[in-house]
Amino acid sequence: MTVLASGSKGNCAIVASSRTRLLVDAGLSCRETFKRMAAAGEDPQALSAILISHEHSDHLAGLPVLARKLKIPVYMTGATHDIWGRQCGKKQTHLERLELFSSGHSFHIGDIQVTPFTTPHDAVDPVAFAFRVDGVKLAIVTDLGYMPSSVRDHIRDCDVLMMESNHDLEMLRVGRYPWPVKQRVMSRVGHLSNAALAEFFASDYDGSAAFVVLAHLSEENNHPEIARDTAERALAPRRSLLHNRLMLASQWQALEAIRL
Repeated sequence: MTVLASGSKGNCAIVASSRTRLLVDAGLSCRETFKRMAAAGEDPQALSAILISHEHSDHLAGLPVLARKLKIPVYMTGATHDIWGRQCGKKQTHLERLELFSSGHSFHIGDIQVTPFTTPHDAVDPVAFAFRVDGVKLAIVTDLGYMPSSVRDHIRDCDVLMMESNHDLEMLRVGRYPWPVKQRVMSRVGHLSNAALAEFFASDYDGSAAFVVLAHLSEENNHPEIARDTAERALAPRRSLLHNRLMLASQWQALEAIRL
């Protein structure tokens, strides 16, 4: 897995096996996506498909140009495609190779099994993804207001776990955001706080992942060291020399590739 960008200005990651490469979300411009892929040693022409989690612009702003240039299948739910079309216009959102999926139903792209599952977020049909290939399981879980039992079940036994750690509650409360925006972020269909993620790590995380990636950190209402410290303290009882290497995804540069 290579995280090209994670945050409110754009989200994009690559999940790959030896013969299949998936672009997960397309929140960067096509030019910036290609630039970061090149920096990470990835060839855009080697991509097999694009997966979209939901219709917010930080997850699909670059999709029309990427799909047109790469001519590869684009996977999203029917409800996500419909709302995107209503928001941006049918001509802008027309995709030559659209593939629709439903949350909770697994499918294969090449040798990678993809399982989309519903997240509590203020989009029409938001999903996160779990991936299985060659006995390895990865999950990318961002844009959720809390951790329902269904999400917890889907991310058990992960070898790589990328989780949202969006905001520090106190920084959000005293920060510059208007109160309605603060309420939206803190709501059960907003974004996961450092504290909420730590509660999951301390109480219900199975400790299986060799790599844990903190993602979608707010630039305004969080700080990398606060997010890292909160997660490390919660993970401490479950960590060993071989498990739970903690990494932080960045908005501005690709994270070093995770290989298993």
